[in-house]
Amino acid sequence: MTILPAPMAEIHRGPLAESLHSGHAVICDASGQIVECWGDPQAMILPRSSAKMIQALPLVASGAAAAWHLMPPQLALACASHEGAPLHVAAVNAWLEDLGLGDDDLRCGPQPTRDAALKRQMILDGSAPCQVHNNCSGKHTGFLTLTAHLGAGPDYVEPDHPVQLAVRDAFEEVTAEHSPGFGIDGCSAPNFATTMHGMARAMAWFASAHQRPDALSRAGAQLVEAMYSYPDLVAGEGRACTLLMRAVTEPVAIKTGAEGFFVAMLPQRGLGIALKIVDGATRASECAIAALLVRLGVADPAHPDVKRFLNPEIRNFRGLLAGEIRPAPGLLPEA
Repeated sequence: MTILPAPMAEIHRGPLAESLHSGHAVICDASGQIVECWGDPQAMILPRSSAKMIQALPLVASGAAAAWHLMPPQLALACASHEGAPLHVAAVNAWLEDLGLGDDDLRCGPQPTRDAALKRQMILDGSAPCQVHNNCSGKHTGFLTLTAHLGAGPDYVEPDHPVQLAVRDAFEEVTAEHSPGFGIDGCSAPNFATTMHGMARAMAWFASAHQRPDALSRAGAQLVEAMYSYPDLVAGEGRACTLLMRAVTEPVAIKTGAEGFFVAMLPQRGLGIALKIVDGATRASECAIAALLVRLGVADPAHPDVKRFLNPEIRNFRGLLAGEIRPAPGLLPEA
């Protein structure tokens, strides 16, 4: 039986719901059981950058993070899709310097900074973007740290490299599923596939990791705490991950991924959320994840930084209010 994607976000203009974004969403508890779901929990997906905390697990669990004296800000960067703002670039460069490495040792590729002021200045200076400006440079510096710890070769993004084999093992452990394969992400690292249930199960694993004594769980708990303690490093000014982590009423780690993916980990409740918009629209995934956080009682819909994603205004070229984005019926709690 095929289960169709469920409505997730509506775009309203005047009296009409002009457009509709559909997708899948799963909420799991600490046992890995589904608490609530929309759409198909068995839909096969690529979690993209929403999997970064999973990709960082071997860095911590192996002892590499401790051996290189990494601090929580660096662990947050290892999980980040950052803006390439000056604070991100400086932190990644300092980390690389500690490793005795530089920009050329990264394998993520150059990407223009998304920080408007820095971008303007680089254009004025005639400076080309470097790999440290890439939103994944923190993750890749984490890969380099693990590479050094393992004494492995420099091409750490190759699927058969010890770093990526360790990532795959961690991915299958926390999703509790065999991954059928991978796609190559925008930063050149393998991105392993799983089901929506598997990804939500993984997020609940992270949310409850602080309750377990094994090394992998201790690593997961450190990463979750680093993310919600340093939201500016995980994304940046104006970004949904950062603003929602600041706005929630209890510690929650929140992470976006390309093509309409979002995850959240709620440590005080042992709950994990995985969300996928099937057409890949970020405007819909941000609206839907905000709605689910409100539904679970950890976000106030009246908070300005929740409302800006829950019900963003649509304004025309004259600045007149023309419509808004709304969560689809059934996502928000009933009044």
